[in-house]
Amino acid sequence: MFTIKGKTGDWELVIGLETHIEVLSESKLFSGASADYNPTVSPNTQVSMVDVAMPGMLPVLNEHCVEQAIKMGLGLNAEISRHNRFARKQYFYPDLPQGYQISQPADEAPVVGRGWVEITDDEGNPKKIFIERAHMEQDAAKNKHDMHPAKSFVDFNRTGVMLLEIVTFLDTKNPENNSYISSPDEAEKYLRAIREIARALGVSRANMEEGSMRADVNVSVRRVGETTFRTRTETKNMVSFKFIKTAIEYEARRQIELYENGGTVTQDTMRFHQDDGTTSVARSKEDALDYRYFPDPDLLPIEITDEQIERIRSTMPELPSATRVRYTTEFGLSEYDAARLTENTNISHWFNTAVNGNAKQAKAIANWMISELFAHPENWDEKNEQSGIVNEMRIITPSDLSELVEMISDNTVNGKQAKEIFIKMLDGESGSPKEIADKFGMKQMTDTGAIEKIIDEVIAANPSQVEQYKSGKVGLLGFFVGNVMKATGGTANPAIVNEIIRKKLA
Repeated sequence: MFTIKGKTGDWELVIGLETHIEVLSESKLFSGASADYNPTVSPNTQVSMVDVAMPGMLPVLNEHCVEQAIKMGLGLNAEISRHNRFARKQYFYPDLPQGYQISQPADEAPVVGRGWVEITDDEGNPKKIFIERAHMEQDAAKNKHDMHPAKSFVDFNRTGVMLLEIVTFLDTKNPENNSYISSPDEAEKYLRAIREIARALGVSRANMEEGSMRADVNVSVRRVGETTFRTRTETKNMVSFKFIKTAIEYEARRQIELYENGGTVTQDTMRFHQDDGTTSVARSKEDALDYRYFPDPDLLPIEITDEQIERIRSTMPELPSATRVRYTTEFGLSEYDAARLTENTNISHWFNTAVNGNAKQAKAIANWMISELFAHPENWDEKNEQSGIVNEMRIITPSDLSELVEMISDNTVNGKQAKEIFIKMLDGESGSPKEIADKFGMKQMTDTGAIEKIIDEVIAANPSQVEQYKSGKVGLLGFFVGNVMKATGGTANPAIVNEIIRKKLA
């Protein structure tokens, strides 16, 4: 259990996260403008009349966005609401052209209801973090304050891109239920789990660096043993795992200090300062009533059928959590290796293609990917599900690695030769591993008669070492193996060499 020691005792954290992910779609939630918002696009070039609330322009719901929300809900093990609707959430900022945000009302069932994701707690035990809801809403524009000394500008490209807001659940009726996030590390694990699911399902890029995944962090503290919750604060629009953990730790200590000095915590929206890792009050926190939700008169209620849900479910790939279990149980991979190979779906797809059902080769292929391919990040394109990009002349494909591992397995080449073939592929040498081996004469010597003749010569040339070995210095075995490998130019099969030398020196 994660606790913070105060002057008057130990305190525990209660953390809630509101995670916003930008949903992948060709067009925006209510207009036909491109939803491929990114910082490289010129400002205000992907905007429709609907996005900027021109008079008489009516929103039209993008059905694909609704299906993406359903898919994410299924990935979150959540209930899908068959009947839900949009409402107008009333507040004004310069980046909100309508003067309200089209969202789903807080007091009604949204498209995605109660669900959960599983993480490991700080002791390494499985822990379910429950989801209260996930609702659809439109994103706001982006204010730019650094382009002019006296003016601010607004880029409306992002306006109307669909956000899916995923809210964790806090069981206020049963405060002893510890299914909430209770440490900075658990918060990071939860967010990484959300990102992993969103990426695996193709729902979102969920990239914090580009802003397609953001989190509002709610923090409160209570004394260890307390059975009620205290007042929370909310730190908005966090876009870094590191900063989120820093903000949680600072805000928790700030609240503890307030309580221990006789003060109280007020429900405020906080601002995080990246330069020194502190928080400060930005404004008083709004409650749902402050937004004055009312049904959007321009949008019909959404009706979702069981058939739609099952059709979407049938298209969903295996989620990374299930893939990791399969890799450890079917292929005998370590949890670490399984985690590395499921960091994104393209990596796991590449691995699956290389294994191609041959479970006996899976561990060797995993070792080569992690120790060799991943060791050259400049040559490995994890976004390309078919191949690791090496250079302009060639690529290393899953079938290349599979063939190379098979060549080691059937004694066509030894490990040293395989590494040389791999390096040549990295350097852009054309041809398959077998073709490269033929081209450079890299074939393993497996003729026991020829190997035995060379071993006899090495033993005859080193009588002193032979006597030392027979007197108990068994470490000299490596001396003899090394000399034989040197005499064969590294082509002899090491296993055969070891076996024959042991027998002759026994």
